[in-house]
Amino acid sequence: MPPVAPLPFLPDAVIFDMDGLMLDSERAINTCMASAARELGHALPDSLWLKMIGGGDGLCRRLLTEQIGEVAADELLLRSEALYDAVADAGIDHRPGIVELLEWLVARGIPRAVATSTRRPLAMRKLDAAGLLPYFDAVCTSSDVPRPKPAPDVYLLAASTLGVEPGRCLVLEDSPTGVRAALAAGMTPVQVPDMLEPDAAVRALAHRIVPSLADAQRLLEAQLVTG
Repeated sequence: MPPVAPLPFLPDAVIFDMDGLMLDSERAINTCMASAARELGHALPDSLWLKMIGGGDGLCRRLLTEQIGEVAADELLLRSEALYDAVADAGIDHRPGIVELLEWLVARGIPRAVATSTRRPLAMRKLDAAGLLPYFDAVCTSSDVPRPKPAPDVYLLAASTLGVEPGRCLVLEDSPTGVRAALAAGMTPVQVPDMLEPDAAVRALAHRIVPSLADAQRLLEAQLVTG
């Protein structure tokens, strides 16, 4: 991986995606979707679940409807949601480095918000069960905005809630959809890929891509020293 450019500033706020960035939930979601499909007798390719990453409820429903029809898609989603609820309530594993990064930001008084494509009730349950909710000053979800990612709405809401200009916000994202949303909001995204490696089209966005949250923290630490 080529060297990553330093951050252009020490951000006034850091905004976090949730699934796949802070929580190892993309794998859990995919497992529940595949299990529900098998239970209901649908032979669907694993590549379908990867296409859903970062896209929210609307994209998942559309992709499933294209494959198996509207009625069957709704049935599959209901079953997978029931399976996933049990996983979420038990507490989804953290992605490596998330607690260390959050504690570093808290210690320096840098405001923090969540901006997620998940609906509010489930997002709050997941963050609470995983022990991450106390670290955040605001939680913004797809329930709170008219358009999901890749529209910028949820990121703009997070900045407004924190009282920070969008251009002074750093965004941490795992998915290409989220990166596009952050760029559309006029923010500086750093992508930490999880299940989807950035392809040529994503790399052409010319944003920063790092292999881990620890590397994202090092970018911030360097800016604190030089900025």
